[in-house]
Amino acid sequence: MSKNPLKWLYPGMKIKRWLFTALFGIIVVGVGAVLTAESYTFVSTLGIVWILCGMILIVMGMGKMIVSLLTLFLPKGERELINILYQRRYLERGPKIVVIGGGHGLSHLIFGLKEYTANITAIVTVADSGGSSGRLREEFNIVAPGDIRNCLVALADAPALMGELFQFRFSKDSALKGHNFGNLFLTAMVQLTGGDFERAVKETSKVLAIRGKVVPATVSNVHLIAEYEDGNKTEGEAKIPNPNSRIKKLFLTPQNAKPTADALAAIEEADIIVLGPGSLYTSVIPNLLIEGMAEAMVNSKAFKIYICNVMTQHGETDRYSASDHVKAIVEHSKKNILDACLINNAEAPKDALNRYEGEESFPVKADVEEIQKMGFRVAATDLLGVTDYVRHDSAKLNQALINLIETYRVIKR
Repeated sequence: MSKNPLKWLYPGMKIKRWLFTALFGIIVVGVGAVLTAESYTFVSTLGIVWILCGMILIVMGMGKMIVSLLTLFLPKGERELINILYQRRYLERGPKIVVIGGGHGLSHLIFGLKEYTANITAIVTVADSGGSSGRLREEFNIVAPGDIRNCLVALADAPALMGELFQFRFSKDSALKGHNFGNLFLTAMVQLTGGDFERAVKETSKVLAIRGKVVPATVSNVHLIAEYEDGNKTEGEAKIPNPNSRIKKLFLTPQNAKPTADALAAIEEADIIVLGPGSLYTSVIPNLLIEGMAEAMVNSKAFKIYICNVMTQHGETDRYSASDHVKAIVEHSKKNILDACLINNAEAPKDALNRYEGEESFPVKADVEEIQKMGFRVAATDLLGVTDYVRHDSAKLNQALINLIETYRVIKR
């Protein structure tokens, strides 16, 4: 600590001008107090005016001095200070929302939800076996980092360039071709933390200054096994889509994989639990197969919502309606795993759908009555966003989800 208090008065500190303003305000208040003691009405009235002016100078000087001190530690100055106050005072009073799933659907959802509440926990599947994640799993014997990375970037409050860095994919001819920088960063962090994947995610969360939490569903190195209606079986998330036969049942290996303690705690404390959106059999259901996860959801007092996809996925959900998605979730978990479903009932433009015919992907039928017969509430509305792809519109989806939350459960800020 400096032994020279006069350093506060050095030029360029942006402190002394406001300090002297406050001191001048004190002097003005003192003069005003003397004037109010005079017997002449005009002089005493003038004294009151001086006191008021002095108080304004004191408040202004002290306020500006505090802001000057705080903005020394904030890279974006006063605007960043306003964002911090908004987050701490408003968003931190929001509901505790747990979102369970994986893939791009989950990261798009939480990217919008972080403007509604800071109390978000993303519980992310780690069964991915394709691309960069699959290669890193084989080489370093870690759980898949790809979906974790996407969620960390979605919740990041760090500068945009940091998010772009974590999503950067090496494309040139090299040993790193196809790898994502964020995946490599997480892999390196696992090595630095002695193989502790949970701690690696927490430390990476600090680097990105995320709003909320991202936790792996399990830290066991799990793989998916699909049994099809024709009796065949396939192991590995990337190999599961099968256009020749429907998926009958999904399993995890090892079967005794346990959920992380943070995942169970978040589910227990949640106000709202959201499943999806995302690939039904490779992003959503794998989380429910982890021993104790479905039971924890059922026992939670949270309001549980499933967000159904807007398009079928060739090889996974061919000819599936919305109720078929819900049936698959129930069959792989518990009957009372859900309270409500959020589905799209808007029709996509024909020219947009034509692009999907080659992929044999079609709109999911919004069979509301079938879902209601299963005992679940249904909110059917326009959730479509049509650009190069037919997918959920982030703004529409978040607003519909917030409306559903506030309709069926009282949320106080």
